[in-house]
Amino acid sequence: METVTVLGAGLAGCEAACQLADRGIGVRLFEMKPRKMTPAHHYPGFGELVCSNSLKAKRLDSAAGMLKEEMRLFGSVILQAADRCEVPAGGALAVERERFSDLITQAVRGRKNIEVVEEEAVGIPDGHTIVATGPLTSDRLAQAIKALCGRDTLSFFDAAAPIVTAESIDMSVAFMASRYGRGDDDYINCPMNREEYERFYAALVTAEAAPLKDFDREFFRVYEGCMPIEVMAKRGEDTIRFGPLKPIGLRDPRTGHRPWAAVQLRKENAASTLYNIVGFQTNLKFPEQKRVFSLIPGLEQAEFVRYGVMHRNTFLDSPRLLNQYFQLKTRPSLFFAGQMTGVEGYIESAASGILAGYHMANLLEGKALLSLPSVSMMGALSKYISDESVACFQPMGCNMGILPGLDTQVRDKKLRYQMLAERGIKALKEALEQDKQRQAAV
Repeated sequence: METVTVLGAGLAGCEAACQLADRGIGVRLFEMKPRKMTPAHHYPGFGELVCSNSLKAKRLDSAAGMLKEEMRLFGSVILQAADRCEVPAGGALAVERERFSDLITQAVRGRKNIEVVEEEAVGIPDGHTIVATGPLTSDRLAQAIKALCGRDTLSFFDAAAPIVTAESIDMSVAFMASRYGRGDDDYINCPMNREEYERFYAALVTAEAAPLKDFDREFFRVYEGCMPIEVMAKRGEDTIRFGPLKPIGLRDPRTGHRPWAAVQLRKENAASTLYNIVGFQTNLKFPEQKRVFSLIPGLEQAEFVRYGVMHRNTFLDSPRLLNQYFQLKTRPSLFFAGQMTGVEGYIESAASGILAGYHMANLLEGKALLSLPSVSMMGALSKYISDESVACFQPMGCNMGILPGLDTQVRDKKLRYQMLAERGIKALKEALEQDKQRQAAV
C-alpha cells in the first residue's frame, strides 16, 4: 500500500499520522523543527502548545467536553498524552506543556509505520498527502498551496467579528430589518438611544486591547484596512455612528423613530442559529469584549461562541475547496487538517487531524469515507468548514450553536447541553460501529 505523506507534526499532523499508522499504513511525517522554528515555537518536540496550556472544559455538558469524548472514540493520541500529564485547572483539562509534547513525540516516533523527516516542506508532493502545517505555515509552502488552490483561496490574516447564538439575543429589544426595507429582513438590529450609545462608546474607547506578538504586528500594519472597531471609535465620537453603527434607513418598531445608532448582526450559518456582529472586528481582550459588547441593547445576555480576533492566521477558504471529509475537491488524494482548514483551537485542530487520517485510511483501503452524524461535534465542525452557503468564511471553534437543535424545547441550558452531548456521542458511536462492520466485510 502507498505511503502517505503528512506535512507538520503539530496536534493535527500527529493525530493524522497515528490514525494511519494504527491501520497499518506507512507514513512519512515532515517536521521542520528543530532545524527551523517559527516565531511562535520554542520547543523541539511535536504537538507544542504555543499559547495556553489548557485543552478547555472537561465536563460533558460543554462543547469542548463533548468534542473530547468523541475524540476518545477514535483513540486520540493527544488526549492520551494529556491524561498522563494533567495539571490542576478547575474544570479544564490543562497539561504540563513540555511533558505533553514529549509524550506525543514518543507516541509518534514509537510507531514503526511512521518515518519522521526533519525537513521543511516547501511544496505539496504528488501522491496521497495530508497538509497539517498550521496557522504559521512557512511562506514557501503557503505559496505552493495558493498556487494549487487559487489566488484568492488562502488568507494570511484573521480579522473577525464576534459571533453570538441567535437564541441569546433579546428580540424584545432587537428587531429584524434591512436598511430601507431592502432584502428580506436579513439583519438583526440592536437600536441605541443617545444615552445608551454614549455609555457604550465610553466603554469601547477605554477597553483594554490584547498585546500583539512581533510576528502579528507586521501583518497588522499590512491589513490596516480591517480596522478594529475600537481603533475606529477613537477617531471621533461619531465615527462609528456614521460607519458600522449608522442608523440610516432603520426604524425602531418600539418607538417608530430612527435610533441614534444601531448595531447590526448578520447570519453566520444557513440554520440561522449563529449571528456575527457586523463591522466589529476587534483586538480587545476576550473578557473586555464580553463586558463592552454586552452593553449593546439586546446583547446583554448574549452567548459568545467566538470572540473577535486580529492576528496572523493562514487558513483556507475551505467551503469552496474542501468537502466534509477535509478532502480537496479537485484532488481527492490530498487532505488538509488543523487550523488551516478553519477549525479554531487545540482540540478542534487535533480532531480534524483524526478525521483526515481516518478518511485517508478508508480511501486507501478502498472503503467508503465515513459520513459523520451532524448531531456530533466532529460532524458539525466538518459540516461548518465545508458549508458553501457561508459567504464570508471565518474560522470557528467547537460550540453548541453549530449543532442541530433538540426535538423538544429544554429551557435549562445545562440540561439542554447535556442532552445535545449525549445525543451526539451516541450517534457517533453507532456510526463508527457501522463503519467498522463495513470494513470487516470488505
